[in-house]
Order: sequence, then structure tokens, then C-alpha cells
Amino acid sequence: MSTVGTVEKALAVALYADGHDGLDTGASLLAADPAADEELRARGEEFVRRAWERGWQPADVVRIVRSDLDEVHERLVAALITTEGERYEHLAPRWTAQVADLAELAREPRRADRFSYATAVLELYRLLVRLPAIEPVGPVPGAPLSAEPSPHEPRMLGRIRALLAKAEATGFPQEAEALTAKAQELMARHSLDEAMLAARSHRPDVPAACRIGVDPPYETAKAILLDAVASANRCRAVWNSAFGFSTVVGFEGDLEAVELLHTSLLVQGTAAMTRSEAGQRAGGRKRTKTFRQSFLMAYAARLGERLTAATDAVTAADADAGDLLPVLAARDVAVTDRTEEMFPRTTTTRVRGATDEAGWTHGRAAADDAHLARERGRLAP
Repeated sequence: MSTVGTVEKALAVALYADGHDGLDTGASLLAADPAADEELRARGEEFVRRAWERGWQPADVVRIVRSDLDEVHERLVAALITTEGERYEHLAPRWTAQVADLAELAREPRRADRFSYATAVLELYRLLVRLPAIEPVGPVPGAPLSAEPSPHEPRMLGRIRALLAKAEATGFPQEAEALTAKAQELMARHSLDEAMLAARSHRPDVPAACRIGVDPPYETAKAILLDAVASANRCRAVWNSAFGFSTVVGFEGDLEAVELLHTSLLVQGTAAMTRSEAGQRAGGRKRTKTFRQSFLMAYAARLGERLTAATDAVTAADADAGDLLPVLAARDVAVTDRTEEMFPRTTTTRVRGATDEAGWTHGRAAADDAHLARERGRLAP
């Protein structure tokens, strides 16, 4: 049998049938034919390309592999994605960043034996070929890219990242407050400036979309936090609980703000939860799961209130510009229309309420400590 024939037969028996018998048969065929390795890898790259055509991106695929399989499969798929990505001269910025994040993971695992390796490869390929089509959020590799971002944007984002990184690292709440406030001020100012610039220059600015992972545990509370951050930054978030991500729709500058701020607030909230939980346990309390769930639910709810109030206040401060409110209203309609176009059949989910009073109280206090006011004393709700 030829090398191609070996791979064809192995894939036919392993990928399209349930159970382990097909996997064992396919792995045995591949293990007995070392010359098939190159063709097998080429098929994996083909399966990865098919995933892109069905709307998936590198981070999405790695996330689902991590959820359903093991570390060996993560490394295998990261290596495939990295190699496949080298075929393209240009990739979209988010795509490039996602592939770069896989650099450490993309080292293939050491092969204990040929049969075990072939089994892992076939398990991965079985998952890849069964990925359903999902809503695309950007151009696939090889497709024409949109206009380049403003040359001032990377510098602004770099400043925001630096401020938020310092806020996450400091052990002094007042310092974290000042750093986060400055970062939020830069985000808000940039968003308003971009909106007005697009309107005055008649630039063809349309809403885009990105995906942000919502990982367990306590994914419901994390999704609510992301929704709060998105709404306050004039974006819409749609949670896909089955695949562990939310799709955020908005204008590009606002999407960047949502990604940065959500990540930072989640880090700050998790650290605050750990400190509060330690105090509870020191007092003899052991119900940590309900405490954590209630803490994060309260943290998300309170931050939603504060973010919305802060955004409204900044907008009101600039409303005298005259043209601002109509521009923002038009952009809001555009984001809503784009969201409904992407997700015409969204459903609402009933969220289980918080049941731990101490967790809720500590969570709201932690949200207050995040201090999202743009100027201390002026915009804090």
C-alpha cells in the first residue's frame, strides 16, 4: 500500500466513526508505516485550514482542544497552526498575535512510541473535522486585509497595557486606582476621538468583531463581567457557553479597550477574591465554592454599574461638542445591526442567583476598590 493509501485508510476508519476501535485500527496502520508521517502532517494542516474556513481562529481551536483533549493534543495542534500560518505573507493583526502566543506550546511532544503518537494525532484530527461552522469574526488567512490602523493607535495601546499591568502588579490599592483610572481615561478619550474623526473624514468605519475566551470555573460570572465591560464601551457581547468564548461586536478601537480592560479587571478581581477567601478561611469558614461564585457575580454586577456611570459621565462632559451624540447614536445602531446580523437567533439564559451573602458583599467591595473613575471625585458614582 502506498503512503497516501495508508493515511487515507487510517483516516477513513478513525475519523468518521465513534468509539476506540477505529482509532486503534488507524493508529496501527500509521505506526507500521513511518513513511506516512509527512503525509499525515499535511492532512492535519489541511484540517486546520478547513477550520479557518468554518469561522474558527487559532485561539478558538486551541481552547476547544484544551477543553476536550489533553496537553499532547494542544502541542500537536499548536505546531500545526504555526506551520500552516507560515504559508501566508500577511495575516490580520489578531491572527498574528494568536499564532505568536502559541510559540512556546508549538513544540511537538516527544514521541513515546509510534502507536501512542498516531493515536493522539487521530484523536486531534477527529475533533478538527467535527468542528461546526461558527460566525466568522475576521478575514481568513490569504483574504485581503482591511486598511491599516492609525499609526498612533499602537502607541496608545502600549501605554494602556503598561498602566494596567502596573495596576495588576501593585499591592497598593490607591496606586492601582490611579493607574486604572488613567488607563480608562485614555480608552474613553481615544474612543470619542476616533468616532468624531471617522464622522468628519467620512471614513468607511464599520463594526468589527473579536472573540474573548471565557474559561471555567465560574464562567457565568466571567461572561457577565465581559458583557458589562463590552456594554460600557459601546460594544455587544454574545456568549457561547458550549465553546467557551464570547463574541464581542463593536468598532475596532472599542474592541481593543474591551479586551484590555476585561483582562485586567478579571486579574484584579481574582486576586481580590483570593485575598477575601483567605480571610474567610482564616475565620474557620470552608464553603469556598459558593463564596467564589457569589463574589464574582457581585463583582461583575457592581462593575457594570460603575462602568456605565463612568462612560455616561465622560460622554456628557463632551456633549457640548454638538455633533458627538448623533455620531455615537449612529455607531450604536451600526453595532446593534451588525450583532443581529451575526446572531439572528440569540437566546437568553437564566442565571442562578448568588447564594453567599459574604461573597456578594466582598465582591461588591472589590468592584468599588477597582476605582474606574476617570478623575477622582468627579466621575465616581
